[in-house]
Amino acid sequence: QVQLVESGGGVVQAGGSLRLSCAASGRTFSGYVMGWFRQAPGKEREFVAAISWSGATNYADSVKGRFTISRDNAKNTEYLQMNTLKPEDTAVYYCATKYTQAPVTPTGGYDYWGQGTQVTVSS
Repeated sequence: QVQLVESGGGVVQAGGSLRLSCAASGRTFSGYVMGWFRQAPGKEREFVAAISWSGATNYADSVKGRFTISRDNAKNTEYLQMNTLKPEDTAVYYCATKYTQAPVTPTGGYDYWGQGTQVTVSS
């Protein structure tokens, strides 16, 4: 059973930074792509970033240049470094994963999800 646990959310002022972590367990994650999504109140969940097993990355246009996704395969953990945060980044952030084997970074179709962590950016 795959489990994903996010941490690192909180309240920060606009312009500040936060680092989210997602610890994965339940199997070996070789060949798994890992991603971050977010859902703001009243809005649909949206893709934020993804990173393949080999380190290829993909970002939503809204976060390019501000957010950095990374992973530590030895620790089965992915990270999302968020800089220059804006009030519109306020949302519940979810990590997700799926087996792909190929070095792709899809924006949807993930199989496993974490419970989410709240990020609130005050103006």
